[in-house]
Amino acid sequence: MTTDPRLEQAQLLYERAVFDGDETAVPAGERVLDGVEADLALARGRLLHARFLEDGSEDPRELKLFERAATLYARLGDGRGEGEALFWVGIVHQVVRDDTERALPFFERSLALATAAGDRLTASYALRHLGFADGLAGRPDAARERLEESTRLRREIGFGPGVAANLIVLARLAVERADREGAEALLAEATELAERTGAKGVLRWVAATREELGVG
Repeated sequence: MTTDPRLEQAQLLYERAVFDGDETAVPAGERVLDGVEADLALARGRLLHARFLEDGSEDPRELKLFERAATLYARLGDGRGEGEALFWVGIVHQVVRDDTERALPFFERSLALATAAGDRLTASYALRHLGFADGLAGRPDAARERLEESTRLRREIGFGPGVAANLIVLARLAVERADREGAEALLAEATELAERTGAKGVLRWVAATREELGVG
């Protein structure tokens, strides 16, 4: 059975507090466990979001878990973790509750924290969803710029399925500009990337987009 080394560390800190009289051990142990709790809350919240994407039913625990994770990461001074958790808070508002305006400050703060921490994956997600917000607000050029920057970051870290997902959205924007040839090229690349990385879900999105747009 694998044990999280942080739990073992908390056990040792308990022993130091009780048997050695170390007055610093309890607060140190609490910080360690705050990190464990934050990671667990974030992971559980993501699973609840995956379930929402499957059945469309909101679980009220999802938002609370992401908010708890963000609070704990902030308390620990973990900007990377806080940025990721705040992104997911924004996702609940934008995707689950269809309230993009409420989501915006969470995405913006997430992007700032992720950029400062060098977390290109979270930054790419925040940019993607800020791009969606620009599109909904009637700013297609700004939306394209955000999505292109998100795609650049995803290429840098080798996140093939994420690149393919972005290319689908960029293809939609190309069709809106009456650039059907550009849209076809983007969807062709999305297909190739999704096939190469085994992203069957993304392949279904590509097929649905082709049918909807009449492209390819």
